[in-house]
Amino acid sequence: MENFFAHDYVYTAGMYSLVVISMIVYLSIFELVTKYSTWSEIKRGNVAVALATGGKIFGVANVFRHSMLHNDTVLTAIGWGSYGFVLLLFVYFIFEFLTPGFKVDHELGKDNRAVGLLSFILSVSLSYIIGASIG
Repeated sequence: MENFFAHDYVYTAGMYSLVVISMIVYLSIFELVTKYSTWSEIKRGNVAVALATGGKIFGVANVFRHSMLHNDTVLTAIGWGSYGFVLLLFVYFIFEFLTPGFKVDHELGKDNRAVGLLSFILSVSLSYIIGASIG
């Protein structure tokens, strides 16, 4: 399969497709973890949920970017990207743990934009740390 990805255009289209599929799977997992319906909230205009979701998307994409830059094989890049996703999932639980005065999901559901922004920044910033450690 690696020979199939030898051509730059095929490699780009293939990695793009694999990352998009991975992103759909990962966002589905995030949907199971949260207590609100992400897409219903975004449709309703909930900016806090949009920020939190945007941070997750950016974070996963950033981890995959680093994974593709530092790995020679497609499977290794996907493996590191998936591992990075698991670490980003822990960010969600850590954020909830570190805020005992309120429930993150509840505040996001109420469109608390401060919580949404902080969630965005946590996902993005820690994706840089995860990406920097991929080798």
